[in-house]
Amino acid sequence: MQSFGDSGIFANEDALREDWTPTELPERDDELEAIHNALAPASRGTTAHNLFLYGKTGQGKTVAVKHKTTQLEEWATDTGEIDLEVIWLSCNNITSSYGCATKLVEKLSGKNPNGHDQQTVFDKLYAELDSIGGSIIIVLDEIDNLGQSDDLLYALPRARSTEKLTDARVSVIGISNDFNYVSNLSPKVKGTLCEKEVEFTPYNATQLRSILGRRVEIAFQDGVVTEAAIALAAAYAAQEKGSARQAIRLLYEAGETALTEGDDEVTETHVESAHSTLERERIVEGIRNVTPQDQVVLAAVTLLEAKGETPSRTKHIYEQYTGLCSQIDLNPLQQRSVRNHLQDLAMQGFVESERRQSGLQGGDYYVFRLNTTLEMTIDVLSEDSRFQEVGIADQLSRASKNQSR
Repeated sequence: MQSFGDSGIFANEDALREDWTPTELPERDDELEAIHNALAPASRGTTAHNLFLYGKTGQGKTVAVKHKTTQLEEWATDTGEIDLEVIWLSCNNITSSYGCATKLVEKLSGKNPNGHDQQTVFDKLYAELDSIGGSIIIVLDEIDNLGQSDDLLYALPRARSTEKLTDARVSVIGISNDFNYVSNLSPKVKGTLCEKEVEFTPYNATQLRSILGRRVEIAFQDGVVTEAAIALAAAYAAQEKGSARQAIRLLYEAGETALTEGDDEVTETHVESAHSTLERERIVEGIRNVTPQDQVVLAAVTLLEAKGETPSRTKHIYEQYTGLCSQIDLNPLQQRSVRNHLQDLAMQGFVESERRQSGLQGGDYYVFRLNTTLEMTIDVLSEDSRFQEVGIADQLSRASKNQSR
């Protein structure tokens, strides 16, 4: 029987966790240089450029900013040439400029100004920033959670020119996972916040393999992880999101699988098993968190996928959807609303959308298909009691079996 603490697999598991910060990021040299150049004016005694970084999750955006702001802080401390303060705030669960300003005031003063009107909270924030003085860089991670509430994003970078600040030079770095966030900002905010922009494109398999190789050296015992396992984990992640976070999590799960099974090596088999486990967890969690209407729309796409009738246009999916609604006694939405649900499911990674052209006069249209493993999606949907009671689970299963013949 295995005892607690026994591990012939791991050396330092912390290196596989999300809060681990790597010491180097060679795959992002160009992006690091762009961030460096945006921050450089602060080292010359003036205000750093406002900076907006965007890209999918797991692309190294936050790590890159931490690297460069830490370097600037160390330089400021060693030389004593500038007074510098870097303030980090995660905008997760913050949905407005008011909420963001409130959290910043609380972070700086220890007092929560909730209950005051927005301008009063802004003024309190200016007072706190001026009391710090010098160069101040405010990093707003997951800034897209603020939505179109962008008053603070306009006011902060301009606070010195509007004489709200006298002793502090403030710049803002926004980090977003949403490629479309900037397009929804007002033009005046866009021109201010996006003074400099850096896009983080998805990692390719070669880059992910390199990232995993460095992480393996720290996290695992010597020689435990095979090169084939690293390559497969990198390939899976590259095919799906190009996310280093996903690749690392996959290798971590593979290591735990090997440990549980009493194996002394992490192989391709363990990576394949880990991929299936994580994919199922993602589907289960995702389906539980979407609305009942989303679930039925997804079931309609899944049924068409099982019949081999995808990619499908919205009209065809809508016909399948209304049929399922009648079976489970759910009021169907209008076709336009179903199209919006399909786009939402695409953003969450459940379906894949593709824009097509129907000719010079026909205009563009979208087709959709399943973007998750068919068998797993059917299994998860089939666990829903509503689908079981009316036989939709059986329909999904039969369609899948007929297609595989």
